[in-house]
Amino acid sequence: MTGTRLRAVQDLDRWLRGAAPSPSAASPTFYQAQRLDLLLAILDLREGARVTSHEVACRLVYPRMTIGRGAAWKASPERRRTQRLIREAESLAAGGYRALLAGMPGRQK
Repeated sequence: MTGTRLRAVQDLDRWLRGAAPSPSAASPTFYQAQRLDLLLAILDLREGARVTSHEVACRLVYPRMTIGRGAAWKASPERRRTQRLIREAESLAAGGYRALLAGMPGRQK
């Protein structure tokens, strides 16, 4: 990861001096940036307080949708997607961000 760290420090230095980012700087696509924003919001919401997956779904993943409760929620595809996003966010916090910074191809687990 030394090369990745060095590039990150160089990009930070360029940014602090007001220069344009280096051409080799990989920036995420709009979709990737939105997804990363969602994963970070999930981590922020779950930090400290124990927030249920239902609350995560209502507040962040499906904010304009009425989410069922009880058996309807437990059998819903919305619940499965929310749980996958929570696991992905926790994986990102547990070290998966290193692969993201390194620009490794493929899905981040």
